[in-house]
Amino acid sequence: MQHHWPIRVYYEDTDAGGIVYHANYLKFFERARTEWLREFGIEQDGLLALDLAFVVRSVKMDNHLPARFNELLTVVSTVPTLKRASLVFHQQLLREGGQILCEAEVLVACVDLAKGKARAIPEAVLGVLKG
Repeated sequence: MQHHWPIRVYYEDTDAGGIVYHANYLKFFERARTEWLREFGIEQDGLLALDLAFVVRSVKMDNHLPARFNELLTVVSTVPTLKRASLVFHQQLLREGGQILCEAEVLVACVDLAKGKARAIPEAVLGVLKG
C-alpha cells in the first residue's frame, strides 16, 4: 500500500540559495509517516498515552536532485518490511511528473517508553500497515 502526502517547500525549509536544507527532508518524511497513521485514526498522542512510541532506529537517505523554494512536492511512502516490533519505510520525495528528488529507508522500532525496550506493534496498527 502506498501513501501520498503533498508538501509545499516553504522559505524556512531552504538555505540562502533557495534549496531545501538536507535535514529538512527527514522532517518531510516524518510528517508523511505521521499523516499516514492519522488517516487511519491512529494518533501519536494516543500511543504515547499507552507508553508506546515509534522511534527511528536508522536512516539511509540519498539526495538525487535539489528541491526548491515554493515547489509543491509529494512524499510517497510504502512499508516493504513489517516485523513484530519494527518496520521499514521506503519514502520518496517526488516532483510533479514523478522525478525523484530524495529517498530514504527508515527503520522504525516500536518501544515501550516506561521500560525503554522494544515491544510488539499493537494489532490495530499492524492492520493499518498491512493494508
